[in-house]
Amino acid sequence: MFGFLRNKERSTQDLSESELIEACKNGSSKAQKQLYEQHSGKMFGVALRYVGNHHEAEDVLVTAFMKVFEHLDSFKGEGSFEGWIRRIVSNEALGLIRKRKKVFMEEIENADYKGKNNPASTALETNDLLALVKQLPDGYRTVFNMYAIEGFSHKEIAEKLGVSENTSKSQLSRARALLKKWLEQIDTNTDDTLNNQSINSFVL
Repeated sequence: MFGFLRNKERSTQDLSESELIEACKNGSSKAQKQLYEQHSGKMFGVALRYVGNHHEAEDVLVTAFMKVFEHLDSFKGEGSFEGWIRRIVSNEALGLIRKRKKVFMEEIENADYKGKNNPASTALETNDLLALVKQLPDGYRTVFNMYAIEGFSHKEIAEKLGVSENTSKSQLSRARALLKKWLEQIDTNTDDTLNNQSINSFVL
């Protein structure tokens, strides 16, 4: 774990993003702690969507932030800093998945997933949908995360996972079909129309 996480001193007062990054480059442990606290919660969620359990997500987060601090000089201020961190976390999660051979890419005609029991009946929010995403098989979940949530193209997914673009497309199609099936099996209140529209736009 990071040394600065053991530092009990109060964080530095709020700095602009560029000032915070510069302070981290200069080795400020307080600045590193502040940057970590600002982004770790959301980035843990990113890691968890990929690897599917808290222990592995924590491993991904620690390793990813080590790389963030190590390679801060490579961030040139172009685009979102949060997006830059997200890419590092995503790549680290994908590396863990490949290393542990968790992704089983099947062509769509060979895929026949027997899932868990249907999710309990509930009025869905975005967090509930993400909980359903975590129940997808590894291959489906990985491609769905990369395409629908992280914004990778099928070409990028194919390159990162070492599969064909058609395989990526088939995995996404199956993931969406399975999520839609689960959503249709969930009883929702009739006054949740707006919520359901938001969910459907995310899945379809």
